Amino acid sequence: MIDQNDIQKLIDLPIEGVAKRLGLIVKRHFSLCPFHDDQRPSLHFNTSKNRYRCYVCGANGRTIDLVANHLNLKFADACKWLADEHNVILSEWQPADKPQTPKHTFDASKYLRFFERPFLNEAARTFLFDQRKLDPRVVSWCRLNSFTDKQGTSWLQIPYYDIDSHLIGVQNRNLSYQSSSINNQSSSAPRFKFPYGHTCHIYNLPVLKLLKKGEPLFITEGASDCWAMLSSGHKAVAIPSATLLKPQDLQILSTLNSQLSTVLHMYPDQDEPGERLFLDLRRLLGSPSSIVRHQLPPDYKDYSDYYLSKH
Repeated sequence: MIDQNDIQKLIDLPIEGVAKRLGLIVKRHFSLCPFHDDQRPSLHFNTSKNRYRCYVCGANGRTIDLVANHLNLKFADACKWLADEHNVILSEWQPADKPQTPKHTFDASKYLRFFERPFLNEAARTFLFDQRKLDPRVVSWCRLNSFTDKQGTSWLQIPYYDIDSHLIGVQNRNLSYQSSSINNQSSSAPRFKFPYGHTCHIYNLPVLKLLKKGEPLFITEGASDCWAMLSSGHKAVAIPSATLLKPQDLQILSTLNSQLSTVLHMYPDQDEPGERLFLDLRRLLGSPSSIVRHQLPPDYKDYSDYYLSKH
């Protein structure tokens, strides 16, 4: 069973953003309905109620319903797809033999050895250097590691450190995952897995100690965009979700301006979740001028996409 709080997180995801992730073209809150042979856009998205309804065939529901019906998935699989696409951590994916209580925290001692001498297998090197075109110095700085599980799935291990370079979390990324073909064997495992006790943190915090007075800091959405920004020569951190950050993490960002005259910059992803992240972050930092918004050129969905076009 998926925790009800997790389900509510998925239901609250912006309905139009979910539709776009599914490949639907949304204009003025309408798109062609995928549930019948639609010639004129008849699927309407009510953003205030966060629901969809087709005025022709009557299809209707919320975010999970849209994914389940469009991809022909069961409820739990639709939830996993939504979580994968929006970096939502589902408690169902935590190890089943561990008690799910708030008092237990991430045990860094179990994972430190993996990042002492990181190893990149062929799948990881293909992903990082051939597909993502990343600077090897960035990969080394981020101490990325890889492994292959008993089922033959290759995983990229992404360590999270605090500002003093103490390990505080690990994100495992499935290098075999194909979001467009969830029913294939390659996508039987989730896109991301997290060790027990991992919570949402700012990624790449150690870079803050390298900031010079007045130097800009770029905020990105997820580790991939952060690697691209670092490979472009900018200092950057990543935030998967502003509203899930701990108060002390937000305090780190809000005090940078007063201590180092740091100006925060961001290229939001060109979808509703990306815009929401920017607006949430600006609100939580307490000032409209606390972060500068940059617009990606048309046809680029995120900074990684834009970076790849230049390399």
